[in-house]
Amino acid sequence: MQSATIKLFLVHGSPNGLRTAELSNWSGKAIAAPRIYISELLKREELESPGFYLLTGVDPDSGDPAIYIGEAENVSKRLKGHASKDFWNSVTVFVSKDENLTKAHIRYLEGLLIDRASKNGLSVVMNSASSGAKLPESDAAEMDVFLQKCLQLLPVLGISDFDQKFEPEKSEEELLYCRIKGYVATGKRTPNGFVVFAGSQAVLEHRPSANRMRIKREQLVERGILKREGDCLIFTRDVEFGSPSTAGSIVRGGHTNGLTNWKNNAGKQLKEIEASET
Repeated sequence: MQSATIKLFLVHGSPNGLRTAELSNWSGKAIAAPRIYISELLKREELESPGFYLLTGVDPDSGDPAIYIGEAENVSKRLKGHASKDFWNSVTVFVSKDENLTKAHIRYLEGLLIDRASKNGLSVVMNSASSGAKLPESDAAEMDVFLQKCLQLLPVLGISDFDQKFEPEKSEEELLYCRIKGYVATGKRTPNGFVVFAGSQAVLEHRPSANRMRIKREQLVERGILKREGDCLIFTRDVEFGSPSTAGSIVRGGHTNGLTNWKNNAGKQLKEIEASET
């Protein structure tokens, strides 16, 4: 991405309150707020226009981060209809300051975002897949540029679901291993947490007490990320988790301390590696 100047306005003077964000020389605008400020957000004139929005919170079933992506010709009216959804605790809205976004444009953007969030797998996507909308070539190119600008702003507003997946190099000195019952998983630290590499093994059965981890593992199986091979599960692709402990818990079938269970080839624990780096 190109360098950019961001104008961030804290409406309440607090980074945890109502915020607006803009980029220089860009027609778009983002407005974000915690759920407790939804009534104030809905009064803003910008939300009377077409746009797309993201509801973020926690999936009540798995306890994992969750996101819902939607679009509307009148965002304010649509958001009022989401009051019955209790999983979300914050909302981020994108509109156009020159009011050039059409229904087809926002459906196109919604479809791209749902697809990207689903593939990244950093949060549970709470809505069903969107077919998006087909656009003329010139419109699609224009909306692709608009989307890239939105993606620049989202991490600033606390949303990382659409970050480009980190592609870690598998340098031997940085590789870490989690071993259990003869099975081995390989991974390494990343800027966003911890990645487990494709081909890694995980135990087939989970511990009875690890209900939340059971749900997470079942979701990975349903998505084809974990696949049974013989007496274990195999990672079919690289998967990034929020922490070494989450990664280790998936591998070991129950809650575990990733700082002690991930070790390098010399048997040094991740906790010891981090201590030597400080």
